[in-house]
Amino acid sequence: MTTFVDRVVLHMQAGDGGHGCASIHREKFKPFGGPDGGNGGHGGSVSLVVDPQVTTLLDFHFRPHLKAENGKGGAGSNRDGANGHDLLIKVPNGTVVLSPDGEVLADLVGAGTTFEAARGGRGGRGNASLANARRKAPGFAELGEPGDRLDVVLELKSVADVGLVGFPSAGKSSLISVISAAKPKIADYPFTTLVPNLGVVRVDNHTFTVADVPGLIPGAATGKGLGLEFLRHVERCAVLVHVVDTATLEPGRDPLADIDTIEAELSEYGGLADRPRLVALNKIDVPDGRDLADIVRPDLEARGFRVFEVSTATREGLKELMFAMAEVVEQARLAAPPAEPTRIVIRPKAVDDAGFTIEAEEDGSFTVRGVRPERWVRQTNFENDEAVGFLADRLARLGVEEKLAKAGAKPGDLVRIGEREFDWQPTLYAGVDFVPGSRGTDIRLEEKSTRASAAERLEARKARRRREDELAGAPQEGLDVDMDDDEDWE
Repeated sequence: MTTFVDRVVLHMQAGDGGHGCASIHREKFKPFGGPDGGNGGHGGSVSLVVDPQVTTLLDFHFRPHLKAENGKGGAGSNRDGANGHDLLIKVPNGTVVLSPDGEVLADLVGAGTTFEAARGGRGGRGNASLANARRKAPGFAELGEPGDRLDVVLELKSVADVGLVGFPSAGKSSLISVISAAKPKIADYPFTTLVPNLGVVRVDNHTFTVADVPGLIPGAATGKGLGLEFLRHVERCAVLVHVVDTATLEPGRDPLADIDTIEAELSEYGGLADRPRLVALNKIDVPDGRDLADIVRPDLEARGFRVFEVSTATREGLKELMFAMAEVVEQARLAAPPAEPTRIVIRPKAVDDAGFTIEAEEDGSFTVRGVRPERWVRQTNFENDEAVGFLADRLARLGVEEKLAKAGAKPGDLVRIGEREFDWQPTLYAGVDFVPGSRGTDIRLEEKSTRASAAERLEARKARRRREDELAGAPQEGLDVDMDDDEDWE
């Protein structure tokens, strides 16, 4: 059974906003009670928060689908719908949030760090909120906005001060078990450690964490063994300690060759060249191991390494190694730049920023992109003519009609806003605030259909007269029809 997971794909869905309510107050002796439809509640958001008690992403491996609560719909008597509850997901310290294409969205380090991954949809306004001096009793309400739906990748990078690297069975797990309270699995076969282990070490007044990374082998940076899966856990380490087996019986193995191989893998992985290194020559309790350690120590020191001969069995040399770790960690902490206070950056919009753009497509259509136009379209009930007219007025006041005309749009051209497509009719969207009519209707829509049918009859009458003139031999130049004679036009 899987006990440690450091990379998962989550399918997040924020809550949808509740629909607004279209209601008219009805009470005895109050024939004109007015609109009293309440607003819909906002949908819940999905957020990630760092919890020190969580150390793995195992829970998300079995439950990758996360959904926040939807907002409730509004009701009559000015009753607003309840907001959906936010979904707060606890993740380990050091979790990196990525998009499916690898873009870093957030790096969560530090207890309590929070990132809102999916935002809940806005609730729709009821007709009581939509009423104004001219539209006293709206016959429609806004729909709730859908919440964000997205996939994110979570990667766990252990937050440790010291990283232990080396070949399998070099003694890394034994070392972390004797210098800290960690109890990793220890056995006499390779790849005993299948997951990173963290331990807390205290030396005098210094406290630091040590990470035991699963053993590396040649080609680990390209996917061999377990190295590619767990090399990310040494990225945050301030110090790297080479744990070298001086008593190995494998042919072709020696401390210098082991260190060269591990350094080559770290270099190929990248980003670790500036980390200070220490070398722990382990298993000097074995006579051959002590002799080999004495032989290779001058060569390692000539390369600039600080070398320590240790034995996890007899605990010889561990005190000196722990003090050296504490010293290098303290130096790294002092050299780190101080944390800057959180700053709120205010970027005002440009004076000529209309809040939307219009793009002419190759097929002759036009696409309107903008936060407000797209949100207005999502919140419009297209089965209600009055709501459609209200949307047309808002778009016209925003300047969409004017910019479409300047972009070369003609009546009947296809216009896309969000997921909706429209046949642009500038005569309909004249920008009039409101044309009185029955609730739920817009007189301009009726005028459009009446004018369209009258125009079709006029064209048919012109074609009939042309055919009659052709039969009579009359010239076709300058043929025209007096529109005032058509009683159906007005």
